[in-house]
Amino acid sequence: MRRRDLVRTLTPLGWLALVGAAVLLLAVAGRGLGLRWDPFDLQQRRLETAQARATLAESDAEARRVEAAGQAQQAARLEIHHRQTLAVQRATVAAVTQARSADDANDPLDPVRAGRLRAHDRELCRLASDLDGCAATAGPG
Repeated sequence: MRRRDLVRTLTPLGWLALVGAAVLLLAVAGRGLGLRWDPFDLQQRRLETAQARATLAESDAEARRVEAAGQAQQAARLEIHHRQTLAVQRATVAAVTQARSADDANDPLDPVRAGRLRAHDRELCRLASDLDGCAATAGPG
């Protein structure tokens, strides 16, 4: 009978406290069983936001990897170009020095051969007028 007396003597505030405790107990027990209550679907929104951020971070990291690889390839190509330029300069200096110190360096060329060399030089200047020595010899056409 004591329980019945206790239930009868509860005030509205007491009933509210008893119901609140029961709801809290059910919520804790439900969480323990894997149940969840999310009426505004906030958990799903948080998950979608986190996934979007992760996708963006992955694409940004991939872009940085591609950019770094491109820069490395460009640096390698530039190094090859500089080495080739230096090799061409060394070969040109050696050829010019050898040509100037040759026994027949001061002998005049055969006119037919000189004409062929001039025609070849004009063709090179027509194809690439920015080469050294072409600005003075390049003509219209």
